[in-house]
Amino acid sequence: VKPAFVLAPARQVQQVPSSPAVRARSVLQVNWPPTCMTPERLRADEPIVALCTSIGVDVFRGHPTDLLARHYWAARMRGADVVVKIPSDCPLVDPRIIDRVISFYMANPHDYDFVSNLHPATYPDGNDVEVISFEALEKAFRLACRPIDREHTTPFFWTQPERFRIGNVRWGTGLDYSLSHRWVVDYPEDYELVRRIYQALEPIRGSLFSLRDILALVSRWPFLMEINAAHRGSSWMAAEAHELCGSRTHAAELEERIACNE
Repeated sequence: VKPAFVLAPARQVQQVPSSPAVRARSVLQVNWPPTCMTPERLRADEPIVALCTSIGVDVFRGHPTDLLARHYWAARMRGADVVVKIPSDCPLVDPRIIDRVISFYMANPHDYDFVSNLHPATYPDGNDVEVISFEALEKAFRLACRPIDREHTTPFFWTQPERFRIGNVRWGTGLDYSLSHRWVVDYPEDYELVRRIYQALEPIRGSLFSLRDILALVSRWPFLMEINAAHRGSSWMAAEAHELCGSRTHAAELEERIACNE
């Protein structure tokens, strides 16, 4: 397998704490050359581009809403045959979890097209890791037509287990905190929680503090969990469940047409 890379699609810089270490933690612990993706020519992303340049992370700028195309062309640019997708709204993702999901895929490179820790999810929300073979990514790039597939990149895979070989990495504890513990950043309350966690842990544990460190902190200070309690269990997948369950006949028909013309 050729060296793959972490893709951290950038969002507004104000959504993450001010320390650059938070924005870098998902790429510092992975031994593959990382690439940060941003939309084309957005001034708001310039601080992210500057940060990435300062820590030696390549930047790829692509379509503002078609993230599937952005991932595909970034992968083509790097000549990668495996893509690791880390969302930018997960600033507290544990690098050890990233390594665990990657290691599972690398131990079974010919058995899976798509591996994640999300289907079903068991880790606290905000530890999302997805690994995609370039072959599967290219197929999705060519065939996916629905806006939800283009915007969110991976639904085309995990909603079609009959077409793609899907793997999942569960939390080794046997616990499921995916709905009870929320460390993803979508709302101001989420940001406030992440800011306080980082403020408490960085001085004593460094910037690469672990999932275990965060769990110990919120156990010691349970009031932290109340900051974003109103948003627990909410996600874009829940909000767009009806569209996710829509028909995929168009993709099968398009695939057949392309095959007939090759």
